Amino acid sequence: MKKVNTIFVMILFVMAGCGGCKPSGTHSDDFITVDVTASYPKKELVLQDFMDVEYIPLETTDEFLCQGLVQDIGKDIIVARNRVQDGNIFIFDRKGKAIKKINRRGQGSEEYANITGIALDEDNGEIFVSDGYAKKIAVYDTDGNFKRSFKHKEGAWYTTVYNFDRENLICHDNSTQNKGQSFIVISKQDGSITKDIQIPFEEKKLPWLIAKANGMTYALAPSCNNPIVPYLDGWILVEPSADTLYRYFPDHTMMPFIVKTPPVRSLDPEIWLFIGTIVTDRYCFMAAVKKEGDAIKQTGLPTTNLMYDKQEKAIFKYAVYNDDYSTKEYTHMIFQPVNNEIATWSLEAHQLIESYGKGELKGKLKEIAAELDEDSNPVIMLIKLRNKNSQENMVQDQSFITVLNVTNLYINDRNNGIKVDATLETIDVSVTDSEMHGRPLLYNSTLGYKCQNFSGTDCGAVCQ
Repeated sequence: MKKVNTIFVMILFVMAGCGGCKPSGTHSDDFITVDVTASYPKKELVLQDFMDVEYIPLETTDEFLCQGLVQDIGKDIIVARNRVQDGNIFIFDRKGKAIKKINRRGQGSEEYANITGIALDEDNGEIFVSDGYAKKIAVYDTDGNFKRSFKHKEGAWYTTVYNFDRENLICHDNSTQNKGQSFIVISKQDGSITKDIQIPFEEKKLPWLIAKANGMTYALAPSCNNPIVPYLDGWILVEPSADTLYRYFPDHTMMPFIVKTPPVRSLDPEIWLFIGTIVTDRYCFMAAVKKEGDAIKQTGLPTTNLMYDKQEKAIFKYAVYNDDYSTKEYTHMIFQPVNNEIATWSLEAHQLIESYGKGELKGKLKEIAAELDEDSNPVIMLIKLRNKNSQENMVQDQSFITVLNVTNLYINDRNNGIKVDATLETIDVSVTDSEMHGRPLLYNSTLGYKCQNFSGTDCGAVCQ
């Protein structure tokens, strides 16, 4: 049989039973390419046409005066805090009924001084509070009882914290002194490093403007900068120093999701690309932000909102409107990310009362606004993925193959966790584990080296 000596690098999706997984244009099954300097046509969408929307009025009492900054949502509870650093952490049920207020603010070993992020582990009944001042994570139960604490990695400042799995958290280091990697997976028990995530880039670039005047240092950062965005069975990691946004999976594998052009090092001023907190089975929302502005005056950072339409395989400027308003109420698609199913936005009571008075509201939102007064807590808007079951099936069926060269093939099947290493001596290859796979993963054909899925049927993906 013919030997193959060409060395190449290639990443491709293999969808079990798919009719064909071929790249096309600026989009392949692996990643989207976005030119941040290009001009794109505009498309208008109605939010309720592709997302499910739920409104939750947060109960207001003398003890529960909450600004509605949602930190996490579980099956049974909502965790929120205020935008001001008063130490209050509010627990509501999923209907918005007030359950518990926690405040452990202070300088003690069982307290926190400055909240930069909160993660809920509902299965273990724990709340993880990242303290930016003390550079530690304090762990409490959902009644506010202290359980343990551990320090941030030396020199790090965790401002974004999410559940990674039952034993670990995934964090983002937002320290201005950080010249290296920013993403890390740590133990929930003691903060020890489970995985230092390596994002390739040439030079560290911070996503903000900094200026000094009158002995003060001023910083201006884009509001759409969400470095970790939960997506399907993993996360999207946004490193402004890199030209690629990556998907990161629970098994610690990583693959490109969006590639930005031109390269970041070639742009002056720089243009950052951030991912929207909503990525559906059709739309991917993004924000291109130009590094221009005045940090002292807190103005600038012009932003272009972009959307990739997977069905049309094209990029657009977008405008999304909320159909619960009779007027064209624009909806910003860079929400507060909560988990891989839900993003949140808070609607201020006084604004809803004003819109209600003008007859601008419809449906459930109108009913809720009719019961509000000026002192009411905000109404939480939950933006939820539609067709959850079909998206879960897509994740379960999805496998990927990374070909490092023609003598080293690594297969990772996300359906059942099988991992197989195969050495390719020839074009026609069989995996040694015949009981599990049965047929060759690759076979010689007139179209090149074609992949077969684990059922033995041709998925149509051409690997050459």
